[in-house]
Amino acid sequence: MKTNISNIPGMLLLGAACLIGAGSLTSCTDGFDNANRPANKIDGEEINRDSYAAGAFLIQLQNEAYPEQENTYQMNQDLIGNYLGRYMTYANDGFSQKNFALFNAPNGWVRYPFADSTPKVVSAFKEVERLSGGEGINYAWALILRAQCFQRLTDMYGPFPIGAEEDANAYSSQETIYRSLIADLNKAISILQPMIAADPSLTANADADHVYGGNMANWLKYANSLKLRMAIRMRFADTAFAKQCGEEAVANGVITSNDENLCITYTPNGQYKTSVEWGDSRACADIDAYMNGYNDPRITAYFKPTDTAGPRSVIGCLAGAKIGNKATADLIYSAANVTNTTRGVWMSAAEVTFCRAEGALAGWSGMGGTAGELYNQAVKLSFEQWGVNGADNYLADDTSVEADYKDAEGGFGKSMQHQSDITIKWDDSASDEKKLERIMTQKWIAMFPDGQEAWSEIRRTGYPKVFPTAESNGSSLYVPNRIPFDNQETVNNATNYAKAVQLLGGADNYETKMWWQKK
Repeated sequence: MKTNISNIPGMLLLGAACLIGAGSLTSCTDGFDNANRPANKIDGEEINRDSYAAGAFLIQLQNEAYPEQENTYQMNQDLIGNYLGRYMTYANDGFSQKNFALFNAPNGWVRYPFADSTPKVVSAFKEVERLSGGEGINYAWALILRAQCFQRLTDMYGPFPIGAEEDANAYSSQETIYRSLIADLNKAISILQPMIAADPSLTANADADHVYGGNMANWLKYANSLKLRMAIRMRFADTAFAKQCGEEAVANGVITSNDENLCITYTPNGQYKTSVEWGDSRACADIDAYMNGYNDPRITAYFKPTDTAGPRSVIGCLAGAKIGNKATADLIYSAANVTNTTRGVWMSAAEVTFCRAEGALAGWSGMGGTAGELYNQAVKLSFEQWGVNGADNYLADDTSVEADYKDAEGGFGKSMQHQSDITIKWDDSASDEKKLERIMTQKWIAMFPDGQEAWSEIRRTGYPKVFPTAESNGSSLYVPNRIPFDNQETVNNATNYAKAVQLLGGADNYETKMWWQKK
């Protein structure tokens, strides 16, 4: 992989030139608010005209919201979320001395999401806003995609410049960002909801939609599901607002079945490139220990067997291990079980149902069942998603726990004792804390391969309990709470950088907590 990161003075945000040439665009529309249309039906010709003009920008937003392009995937997802979420870890010996797991990643890695993704998100959104006049289907869709983009970015860094301040280069607090993104989602929902009520089969943007093929009802469910995800993320930091948002989201309709899962078509699949073709990543010891300890049949759907004989078929590597030889690591540890054309999974019915289970545990109304009922339903949805049988037997297991980790023969880490004794079977008599650990452990398993969300949930709840790194990371933390700001901001955007550190409420390092880490 070769990646060049340009030196961006300050933040090229609102003034950023779009990376997809806008000069060829010759027309725009005024949205879809014509009250004279019979029965609020949408004019198909107008949809197609607006979508044609905005399509390239909507695709660009999708590619940043759900990064699958190989370099973007590796830099924005694999090296950060997948490794810190303890799904994958470094197999490339060139990565093993300085990386996020050891709290010392090169600044080129640290700044990449900030410097590469943010201008693309802002410029593409601005073009859709201009073309749509700030209304209609495309504008609603762009609001949803921007919310997903900025939720990912703020959950990496904390305070972030989202254009909400008078100075476009100024950072907003994470609390402000979450409230702003919820407001954007509410606006998108208010646009789409009456349209879909009038026409449940409404299809638009089919050529530009690499997720749902233009099915706007599914985008509405996703908007509500993203709102629910964010509500759960906030639940220990802003209890009343989180409860309000979570209850609204479920009442308005969230993803409940696997045919509604948010999966993007991008060939080649990002994880295929990083894990299978390049061999830069391998399974992490944590997911190996939990899934093998639980005799979880999904493990062979997630990972390939190792290329050498070992103590078990799927073997992960301990995070932070000092890889001495990439070729050896690739042989003795398991790659992801993906193909070139596997669709990237970015939100599943299982994840959303686990969110509802936690909401029920927290006493939120209208979640659609008790915490235990929704927990069982979520596990079954995950098994169904991966085409694996045996969910009922799995859920009845009240003895299996995370396994002790045994490193591969000739491995680069070390063996470790298991960290958790949580079992699988739901127990209504357990404490709320044990119930939360049970929900979060299974949610973490089910969210694979979205490591960004896995990392966030480990930070938010402390579950699942994970192994310490093989090599010292110089901290008492097993995973970082955030990644630092781009150090070029200290020169190019110094005043706003200083304010960002104030908003952060601690040092600009890996240990300062996110706003939502209040448990």
